Amino acid sequence: MAIETPTPVSAGTAAAPAPPSLSGRARLVLFVLCAAQFMVALDFSVLNVALPVLGEDLGLSRSGLQWAVTAFALPSGGFLLLFGRIADLFGRRRLFLSGLAVFGASSLLATMAWDPASFLAGRALQGLGAAVIVPTGMSLLTTTFPEGPLRDRALGISGTLLSLGFTTGMVAGGVLTDTLGWRSTMGLLSVAAVTVLALAPKLLTESRTPDRPKLDVPGAVTVTGGLLALIYSLSTAAERGFGGTDVRITLVLGVALLAAFVVVESRSAAPLVSLPMLRRRTVAFGNLGGLVTFSMMSTIVFVLTLYLQDLLDLSAFGTGLVFGVQGLASVAAGIFAPKVIGRFGARRVLMLSLLGQGLFIAALLGLGEDSGVWLATVAVSLASVCHLGAIIAYGLTVTSGVPDEEQGLATGLVTTTQQVGITIGIPLLGVLATTQGSLFDGVRLVVTAAAVVLVATGLVVGAGLRRAS
Repeated sequence: MAIETPTPVSAGTAAAPAPPSLSGRARLVLFVLCAAQFMVALDFSVLNVALPVLGEDLGLSRSGLQWAVTAFALPSGGFLLLFGRIADLFGRRRLFLSGLAVFGASSLLATMAWDPASFLAGRALQGLGAAVIVPTGMSLLTTTFPEGPLRDRALGISGTLLSLGFTTGMVAGGVLTDTLGWRSTMGLLSVAAVTVLALAPKLLTESRTPDRPKLDVPGAVTVTGGLLALIYSLSTAAERGFGGTDVRITLVLGVALLAAFVVVESRSAAPLVSLPMLRRRTVAFGNLGGLVTFSMMSTIVFVLTLYLQDLLDLSAFGTGLVFGVQGLASVAAGIFAPKVIGRFGARRVLMLSLLGQGLFIAALLGLGEDSGVWLATVAVSLASVCHLGAIIAYGLTVTSGVPDEEQGLATGLVTTTQQVGITIGIPLLGVLATTQGSLFDGVRLVVTAAAVVLVATGLVVGAGLRRAS
């Protein structure tokens, strides 16, 4: 793929060379890869405002609604590391196209769902497709564009579109649900997948790791099984409590498998996760901050959707507008955050962003049982500004000071933290939201818990990174 470079400046001239520009083909490649990431981000949000309507249509209980989110997020987080390594071994382009095909077909299944089981099966397969698309798409982007200004520019565009995808999903989800019904939100994703799949084969070239490392099968089995068991137990407990035998067994199994994963990785020649890297303070505390900011924000969006529609009787479109403002605030934050980080440093911005996110979420305790749309809009939007600052800051913190030969592992940890954070947030706090005497009490309890966790994590991360200086 050709990258256009500027004409060299003749000797003796003081003019600095212009930064390299993207060729027409490179722009198309970037469009395809960003469109795929945009589509996955869209999937995380487009269904949120449709959940109450969907629940009534398919017969999903309020506590069961979290499975509409968890069924997608669980495989997308659980299989991310495995598919990322498989792509390195057998070809990123090939796996990327396969992921698009699975995502498109499963979106069609979710569109045509006739009962909760068929819908959740479609959502789970969507998550499986996303677990393929996310790491392979990011790998194709970083291997297509050389390190330096071109890659920085490509990653910047990709990051902005991820935020825009979430915004578009919230607004489009409200409009589509009110006009064409909730099924159209899943139909939109199917059309998007088919469109990207039609363009990608002609533009992308095959890419794989030259040294062909061995696949860490024991590590993949233990981490995937552990995450699946853990999230299943927490999500089931949200409906039936922790008294069930299956809940207790899967909870213990999940913890045991994740502990086994740590042991396996310490002995593996080609681990999925580098334990020595996790001992770096910047990597450990940076990823802690990333895990918490993602898990708490996804949970707040979920419970606010129920609050706005079930308690305040706001329409799906109105709810979409509330989160649309939040998304626009995130996009604006994504533009200005790099400048703020450049001035104050990524570590300091990460700590302050976590603290700010926690304080603005705490402001949601002022919500009433019959009013609070404006407070919800302003507070969640300002919390999202801090959330975006934390996302960018933790990515830079984790990858800073890491040798070039380990940058791939560091970037993989950043992506995995994002997916796992989105996966565990709703099941962990969903129990609090759906098992209280009233939805309003549940919302207040989740808001309190999220605010406390964020502020505490901000202080811990700040102290840990200060010692790493």
